[in-house]
Amino acid sequence: MANITFNVALGQAAALAALPKASDALILIPLEASGLETDAVLKDKDTFADVVSGTTNEQTTIGRKPLSSITVTVNDTLDRVEIDAADVSWTSPTGNPIGAMVIVYDPDNTTGTDADLIPVTKADVLWTPDGTTFTLAIADFFRAS
Repeated sequence: MANITFNVALGQAAALAALPKASDALILIPLEASGLETDAVLKDKDTFADVVSGTTNEQTTIGRKPLSSITVTVNDTLDRVEIDAADVSWTSPTGNPIGAMVIVYDPDNTTGTDADLIPVTKADVLWTPDGTTFTLAIADFFRAS
């Protein structure tokens, strides 16, 4: 589950995860461990371009991954909304160590730039891609009550 929800996404995460447009998507983006800014700094960033405008860097070797099988569940028993997605795998990944993963909302995955991507959540993930297949288990990447 996420360590932070970006301020820009507070109150909208469930609506964005419903993917209301024809060509929108949720994308998982790895961040390098080196230079990773604190949660207090990152949560005030309004676009993914903002996220990487300071000392935080995208880990581009393993690449971005679109999320699939996204579900938004209203859990009346626990009085919350839960957003889940299928696990994500990388085959033979290499590159700089990972310190976190950010899920962004892309309003049009056929065009656009990082300035169009809305950061939704960030989860701490400590991983050094060493060529071994890696699967990131996703279980309710967002909850709000």
